[in-house]
Amino acid sequence: MDNSLFQGKLVTSRRIIYTPSDFARTNLIHLQEIGSLQALRPHTSQRENLSSYLVFLVLEGSGTLSYQNRSFPLSKGDCVFLDCRKPYSHRSSDNLWQLKWAHFYGPNLNGIYDKYTQRGGRPCFHAHDPASFENTLDELYSIADSSSYIKDMKIYEKLSSLLTLLMEESWNPDLTRKQHAKKQNLQNIKDYIDSHYQEKITLDTLSEQFFINKYYLTRVFKEQFGVPVVSYLIQVRITHAKRLLRFTDHSIERIGQECGIGDANYFTRIFRKVEGVTPGGYRRMW
Repeated sequence: MDNSLFQGKLVTSRRIIYTPSDFARTNLIHLQEIGSLQALRPHTSQRENLSSYLVFLVLEGSGTLSYQNRSFPLSKGDCVFLDCRKPYSHRSSDNLWQLKWAHFYGPNLNGIYDKYTQRGGRPCFHAHDPASFENTLDELYSIADSSSYIKDMKIYEKLSSLLTLLMEESWNPDLTRKQHAKKQNLQNIKDYIDSHYQEKITLDTLSEQFFINKYYLTRVFKEQFGVPVVSYLIQVRITHAKRLLRFTDHSIERIGQECGIGDANYFTRIFRKVEGVTPGGYRRMW
């Protein structure tokens, strides 16, 4: 770990360059660098092809972010969340900004960022509660600067909190309204699956019942709910099956039937694919 204060012509910065353990690098969301800066004159920072994700918060001043061939004006209270494998740059304006940031990575972060964007998350947004982001970054800095022997686990916990804040901010109501104005809202189909999962449900039957093209249904359902409609149906059925396995003594065959999967062998195969264990094995575990 390198904890340093830098005084240059362009910025004053305090940062920790962090080296996680092999265990953390392989298994956890882990910190790479964290710090804060005060711009001393307008300047541009530019990066690309970094195996990293970046979050930074504008505490004071203003500037501009360039990312994915777009420019975004930034000011106090704005937060940025980027995939640094893609080219990006940011520049302070004459109203010199003050930032706090963290670079981090992990084996599952690509999927998390994909989910963030599916939910309407944008590269930058004005935080509803900037203090929550600032406090979380401050706590991360303190943990990284500590001598705790479980430091990597504490960093993982705090980075998870940061990602939770980002997910809470990711839903974009204005964008959602525009999308729904152009596309059919499929909440009624989701509700139908929730209450009729015990019945035989296919894309064709949903298409006929709700007067919707099944290919359009497949595409828009995933856009709206982040999961394909068939996968969602399986999730609902498996969730109900787990409840029955834990809290009843029904046979595996009967549970499959009550979840809408009449073939016991197919039920066992699907359950194992989702949970990594057979229905009987799941019951014994619990």
